[in-house]
This record gives sequence, structure tokens and C-alpha cells, in this order.
Amino acid sequence: MNRIVSEVLYQEVARHLRTMIRNGELQASQRIDEAALTEMLGISRTPLREALKVLVAEGLLRIEPRHGCFVNELSTRDLNEIFPLIAMLEGRCAYEAARKASDADIRRLAPLHRRLRELSERGDTDQYYETNAKIHKAIQTLADNHWLSGLADNLRQVISLSRHRSLSYPGRLADSCAEHLAIFAAIKAHDAERAESVARDHLLHQLAVLNAMARLTHGEQSTADAAAVKAPAARRRTRSG
Repeated sequence: MNRIVSEVLYQEVARHLRTMIRNGELQASQRIDEAALTEMLGISRTPLREALKVLVAEGLLRIEPRHGCFVNELSTRDLNEIFPLIAMLEGRCAYEAARKASDADIRRLAPLHRRLRELSERGDTDQYYETNAKIHKAIQTLADNHWLSGLADNLRQVISLSRHRSLSYPGRLADSCAEHLAIFAAIKAHDAERAESVARDHLLHQLAVLNAMARLTHGEQSTADAAAVKAPAARRRTRSG
């Protein structure tokens, strides 16, 4: 019984730490203060350390010998390797959702998209990010494919390390909202192929923005970046005539 309780506890601690990372309470490259966390959570070191092992395996944390455990920080290479994969997975989620969504499912999605538009117009990036995450999860649920969900969940947790950095890029908030509304329109129309294409482009557009921001940080941004971050939208317009 004690072992079962211990296993449930460390899993709950792992969930709590994931939320802290997603919400920015634990920042990229921040050292994990085990003493502070055990006091805050009211637990012993054992379940905390078991939870840390789980998050290291998921890629959210890293161990530095003789220095401790740190929140991982995604490099530009990491982003360029992960985003094409999550784009394929999110695209497939949208494809399956468009095929399977009932009228009732679509009615349940509508308020989330209205909320997303309102937050975009207000420029509320924090609440926009949270609503955006709910929409991605809702579409994944509609896809109703547990193999797909498992893969998408794992990668989505990793890219949460970059949180909503891309939303601070000029024009990105409005573009992101427009992309989500286009995905929703395709799902409502049960156009699976278009839903997949637009959802995939949505993630690749985010990657283009993150790359442009990285170049700006290093003083390498060029006039080509503006075209790069608009490329997915341009491709959509070309396909739709």
C-alpha cells in the first residue's frame, strides 16, 4: 500500500511541475531548488526526485553532474527538429477531427474560438496562450486516436518550454488567431485534407517566427524573415485560389 501511495504521489508531483513549467513559474535554465519545492509542496525528497526523473526522461529537465537539475532550454536546433514533427502530428489530429466531429462537437468548439478572437483583439497573450492550448487539446480529443494523442502530448510538453515567445512577434497574435479560425472552418466543413494542411502550416509558421526572433536576438535578421513568417499564409491563399 505504501508503495502505491508513493507512486501516485510522485506522479502528481510530476504533473504539478509540468504545470509550473508551462505557466512560466519555472523558467528555462532555472536550477531546481529541491528544498524549496519540498517545502512548498509539503512532501519529502523521495517523491520529488522520482518526479524529476520522469521530467528528465520527457525532456523538460536536464541533469548537470555536480551542479543539479535544471529546466531545459530548447536550442534553435531543437526547435527545428521538433516543430516539423509536431506539425505532422497536429495536422493529423485536425484531419481525424474533421472526419469524426459531430454537430455537437463543433458547437462545443465554437465558444473557444470566439474567446480566442476576443483575446487576440485585446492583445492578452497569457490568456490567449491558455485558450490556444485548450483548442489544441480539444481537437486532439476529437481525433480519438490514443496512439496519436500519446505522441502529440509528449512533444507538446517539450515545446511548452518555449511557451508563448512567438506571440510577442509583431503581428503573430493576429496571424495565429486567423490560422486557428481557418482550422476550425475546415473542421466544420468536414474538409479533412484542408484541416490537416492548415494545422500543419500553423505550427510551421510558429517555427518560422521563432527562427526570425532568434536571428534578431543575434543581430542576424534580414528582410527575408518577413517573407518567411508569412510563407504559410501565402501558401494557403494560393491553394484556396
